[in-house]
Amino acid sequence: MDVAFLARLQFALTIAFHYLFPPMSIGLGVVLVVIEAIWLKTRDPLAEQTARFWTKVFGLVFAMGVATGIVMEFEFGTNWSTYSRFVGDVFGSPLAAEGIFAFFLESGFLALLLFGWGRVRPALHFLATVMVTLGAHFSAVWIIVANSWQQTPAGHHIVEAGGRARAEIVDFWAMVFNPSTVDRLTHTLSGAWQTGAWLVISVSAFYVLRKRHEQAARLGMRVALVIALIASLAQLATGHGSADGVAEHQPAKLAAFEGHYAESAPADMYVLGWVDEAGERVVGLRVPVAGMLSLLVHGDATKPVTGLRAFAPQDRPPVQIVFQSYHLMVALGMLLIGASAAGVVLLWRERLFRMRPVLWAFVLMVAAPQAANQLGWISAEVGRQPWIVYGLLRTTDGLSRVVDARQVTVSLVLFTVVYLLLMVVFVYLLDKKIKHGPDSVEAGEHADGSVMVGGQRA
Repeated sequence: MDVAFLARLQFALTIAFHYLFPPMSIGLGVVLVVIEAIWLKTRDPLAEQTARFWTKVFGLVFAMGVATGIVMEFEFGTNWSTYSRFVGDVFGSPLAAEGIFAFFLESGFLALLLFGWGRVRPALHFLATVMVTLGAHFSAVWIIVANSWQQTPAGHHIVEAGGRARAEIVDFWAMVFNPSTVDRLTHTLSGAWQTGAWLVISVSAFYVLRKRHEQAARLGMRVALVIALIASLAQLATGHGSADGVAEHQPAKLAAFEGHYAESAPADMYVLGWVDEAGERVVGLRVPVAGMLSLLVHGDATKPVTGLRAFAPQDRPPVQIVFQSYHLMVALGMLLIGASAAGVVLLWRERLFRMRPVLWAFVLMVAAPQAANQLGWISAEVGRQPWIVYGLLRTTDGLSRVVDARQVTVSLVLFTVVYLLLMVVFVYLLDKKIKHGPDSVEAGEHADGSVMVGGQRA
């Protein structure tokens, strides 16, 4: 195996593992804000009990996200130094902004969120919850700005120095609001909201099935199901907007999404299929409407869509993996819309908590948004190959010149072992927290001197 494949594999494994946690923390933060707002308004100890429990889970997820994200920064310097030199001026601004607007906001209020229960006034604790959640969102904003610039570069020029090229910012806001930033940001955040919401739904459904902490579980599920439904519908809308952007700025990626080879012809969509890359065709089940991809992209089923034959073979992404990851992502997205809509309807009809098969399905659904997030990342990142910066720098040209395959293999093995151990620790601690469940706060003195007894302020 060559160094390019090993370096890409290492980065793929580390970022895929890391990306399990930021969406959970962003989504859990939104759930916490809503539940704590209910507590602040009603002073109901049930809401406080539920919020306290999910705050502990949030702290565990947040810590794992920080620990697993650090490694990637070192990989940029060791395995991808040429790429880092090329994008350094562009990436410096959004990453500095992340540190100022996100990291300091999160770290400044995190201690209050985790340890302030019963020690500070409820309004101040709620403010801490909101600020940490905003910080998590701001972190996503600046990371996605940097990644989106790789997909659709804008606001820069290329400078040649010492025989090496690098990109420099000439328009900061054009770089920030490059053509794919808004679509990718909204799509990613709606996926994160679903991830956190379905974690709450899954654990809450488990508690209801086991007849443990039922009241707190029902409250958590009510809040999370509404968030999941809103987020799933938002993801459908933002996904369509993102696909329109891909059609305009990354036509090879769009062609790979649907295995569309004809250089310029109306394009169909597939429900499922298999790409015969040698024969340049897809064998599978088409959407009944002919030219459906053309219809979605252009509003006209007869208009042509640029296909893969318009690009030289060396400029095409790996079609099979992009086609399959994209279609699985879409399938999971539709499943999440159906599940959250069904849950809200059953909740409204007051039947949900009596339907054990549905609750068991909800327990298992926790994996669906995580899988959809990973598949979406694969579709986006593999779909822009062979470019690490689209149209400007090829992935193979971004490698470090002094790192060999043996060195990358050793670090790949070490990272894999460490990450497996981290996953074991995370699952163990999460399982321990779930088994323990919410602590009772039926009666207790709060920081403002009031005492809550049975939901009444005394």
